[in-house]
Amino acid sequence: MSLKFNAQKGRQGENIARDYLEKLGYKIIEQNWHYSKNAEIDIIAVDNNTLVFVEVKTRTNLNYGHPFEAITQNKINKIYTAISGYFNNCEKRYKSFRLDGIAIIGLNNPKIEHIKNLGQY
Repeated sequence: MSLKFNAQKGRQGENIARDYLEKLGYKIIEQNWHYSKNAEIDIIAVDNNTLVFVEVKTRTNLNYGHPFEAITQNKINKIYTAISGYFNNCEKRYKSFRLDGIAIIGLNNPKIEHIKNLGQY
């Protein structure tokens, strides 16, 4: 598979996740927020008074494993580096924050799985 196809698939999955979160009442603040070359947050949203950082993983099928298998401890550490950078640049304060994971399986009629408080510290 080409990198271009994977990037398009990832962006499509992030848009599906964004729509899903908006339907749940989340307010989307950012999408694809970059802190550095290696630290990016797919979606930043607000759920009530909680700032939510969301890692989205998309697979067209499960032939190469479940999307959540791609969220390794190393990936979580990079996300927390980006979260730290976000807070250093964020003027608004929130009561709490969390890291969620969203798995998108299939792009036509996708199955969406959402885990709250992924990789808690």
